[in-house]
Amino acid sequence: MQLTTRGRYAVMALVHLAGREDGCTRPITLAEIASAQRLSLPYLEQLFGRLRRAGIVTSVRGPGGGYRLARACEEVSIGCIVDAVEEPLQATRCSHEDGGCIQAEDGSFLRCRTHDLWHELSRQIGLFLSGVTLRDVLQGHVAGRAVLPLCAGDTEPSRKPQAAE
Repeated sequence: MQLTTRGRYAVMALVHLAGREDGCTRPITLAEIASAQRLSLPYLEQLFGRLRRAGIVTSVRGPGGGYRLARACEEVSIGCIVDAVEEPLQATRCSHEDGGCIQAEDGSFLRCRTHDLWHELSRQIGLFLSGVTLRDVLQGHVAGRAVLPLCAGDTEPSRKPQAAE
């Protein structure tokens, strides 16, 4: 499983867009975003077509045109951005069509023993990204969100790995 450049670049571009907007009124050109973020303009054009179709950005034509967010930045999750430009994040090798990981001798497909592990990992990544908004990124409220599971004797999840003894 890998988050591709499409997802990363779309998030970078929209964080830039959200951070530069003047009350959601001034559109920003893709050339400005491309230059500021050192991204390919043709690649951004492809990404913003998808983002526009997903209702995340709106486009303004003509002189002074460009793009702006379609919603407030606290209403746009990173998960929505990634979903708009990527294939679904999937850690399993199973495809939806065949329902399994391993082809049996009779041609049917079976689920591997680790299927549920990788499927849940994909879901956790999706849930994490859906719980982070553009506003969170802009305000630096992302670090420390990952929570370690409870260990024996703990009453609350730990936010920092414990030092080895």
